[in-house]
Amino acid sequence: MKIKLKEIKDFDIEIIVLKDFKDCNKKEKDLLKNSGFSAKEGEVLHMGSTLYVGSSKLKGEDLKIAFSNAIKAVSKTKYTNIKISLVNNEKELDIKNIIEGLLLGSYTFNKYKSKKEEKSLNIFIDDKNTKYKKIDLQKVINETIAICDSVNLVRDIVNTTPEDFTPLTMAQKAKEISFENALECKVFGEDYLKENGMNAMLAVGRASRHESQLIHLTYKPKNPKGKIVLVGKGLTYDCGGLSLKSGEGMVSMKCDKSGASAVLGIMNSLNAISCEYEVHGILGAVENMIGGDAYKPDDVLVAKNGKTIEVRNTDAEGRLVLADCLCYAQDEIKDIDYIFDLATLTGACIIALGEYTTGVMGHNKKLKNKIDKAAEKSGELVGFLPYNRYLPSMIKSSIADIVNSVSSKAGGAITASLFLDNFIKDENKDKWLHFDIAGAAYREKVWGYNPYGASGAGVRLILEFIKNQK
Repeated sequence: MKIKLKEIKDFDIEIIVLKDFKDCNKKEKDLLKNSGFSAKEGEVLHMGSTLYVGSSKLKGEDLKIAFSNAIKAVSKTKYTNIKISLVNNEKELDIKNIIEGLLLGSYTFNKYKSKKEEKSLNIFIDDKNTKYKKIDLQKVINETIAICDSVNLVRDIVNTTPEDFTPLTMAQKAKEISFENALECKVFGEDYLKENGMNAMLAVGRASRHESQLIHLTYKPKNPKGKIVLVGKGLTYDCGGLSLKSGEGMVSMKCDKSGASAVLGIMNSLNAISCEYEVHGILGAVENMIGGDAYKPDDVLVAKNGKTIEVRNTDAEGRLVLADCLCYAQDEIKDIDYIFDLATLTGACIIALGEYTTGVMGHNKKLKNKIDKAAEKSGELVGFLPYNRYLPSMIKSSIADIVNSVSSKAGGAITASLFLDNFIKDENKDKWLHFDIAGAAYREKVWGYNPYGASGAGVRLILEFIKNQK
């Protein structure tokens, strides 16, 4: 899809979004009503050279969804040249919302289709009568396209099968992104994990034929305002280990790399947003499999910081990987301003917040408020799950320091987060937040402007947070 800021007279079809008929003339209003169109969200009507799309509001998420519906409808036609007026009936639409709706809504994953339908669309955005300067609009367009491209890159990575996307593949993808964006990239294998006491992460990948990879990407601008560390869970596949998932439960577990994939997408966008912070992306790329060498329930693992972990469930593996990655990040990077981890960590988070919402946990209320504002601006959904004084005792072990899984299902997302809290240094407690993206990262259904499969959750949210830092 090519998007141009240009007035055009010769076009195939024009997209017009309506929330009601107030600004329509009588003839147009009667025509629309007689055609059964009422401007409700999800309604699309094609008449002549115009595609009418219904929307609850002409801003924010409603506008994105409207343009997502529009571009899906246009994609089913033979039309290739599409006009969109930025100002319609004296109402100016937000160009960022338009582009996000178009680019995120038009995404398709056809890598494994024997017959691929490729269609090139030309979008012409008419900026006549806008209150903004063309140069400012173009800047927004360029930044939004770059971010949406990163979201769609993450979708591609997460949707790729585990046979085609292994820990080594993730390391190679990180190298490609680092080369394209002038980032530093370090990749460490299992020898490094052994030498540096990263036994929790090492145990999870022990039974896989694919070597585990610790990946460290670094973005360094001139005179950075501070340091942000992003840690991502990169389980390229998770069968549950010896605590084997059911057959149904294993389907779609290629999505367990969504956290690390989101970190890749964020690192891929930092130049585009002219990020003024030094940003580190730490990825734990591992495959959790079964075999004679698999780690077992009843094992006791020693993490990088010396904490001992009693394994009660090998399917609670993501927190083991994150534990060592969080320790590595804090040992290697000093004077951290913020440290966030992103992971498809628990099904309990989906039970607590629903299918589409990221669970956010941590100690710092002010930091949570900043994330809440970033969520509202980015359009990603977040919910906050609270700690309390009684829950930490649930993860205590009788034979080690802590257990990796508790017997009670109650508060499962929170107790998983409290497990990770054991690997956050005291000086970083108020700088850390845990993002459980289990619900938002991957759904086997279409929702809003998100497709079947991966959504790219976390990318726009964290980038919006970074942009808002002063």
